[in-house]
Amino acid sequence: MLHILQQPWPWYVAGVLIGLIVPALLLLGNKHFGISANLRHACAACFPAGISFFRYDWKKEIWNFFFVGGILAGAVIAAQLLPDPNPVVLHPALTKELMAYGITDHSSLLPKELFSWSSLFSLRGLIMLAGGGFLVGFGARYAGGCTSGHAIMGLSDLQWPSLVATVMFMAGGFIMANLILPFILHL
Repeated sequence: MLHILQQPWPWYVAGVLIGLIVPALLLLGNKHFGISANLRHACAACFPAGISFFRYDWKKEIWNFFFVGGILAGAVIAAQLLPDPNPVVLHPALTKELMAYGITDHSSLLPKELFSWSSLFSLRGLIMLAGGGFLVGFGARYAGGCTSGHAIMGLSDLQWPSLVATVMFMAGGFIMANLILPFILHL
């Protein structure tokens, strides 16, 4: 059994399991899936007398905190107890492209040239962390939800705004990965 958990699952198994979350949440209590809403719930819990946007009964959505806690616990368990002993394998064309950006460490999923304390306190790290964090937060709030809320839950509910938001998320991702990120990586 442990052997099955240590291998990456095929997309058609993981995708079906993620897809089953939607009807399960709807059937078990008319709940809606989304991660970015938890930031609002956390702010409402921490600052109950603050901004009017955060004044609501956040306790009705406390199940969301358990959901996010489960995601974090699952990530820790997967990283610590079920490590994949196989090295990361990249296509030779991708390896060549990454070398042009100065990324040569392929020993883990997160290259040290991007994910280390020294790279964090560089101009490139500041742009990617602070700038990217601001844009993701602003975009999620402006769109009325994050990619998981719109692409998984909203599209399942056949919501037109979720289709528009998902198309825009994808377009933004393609533009970032192919036009902006190569420029930032050369800084």
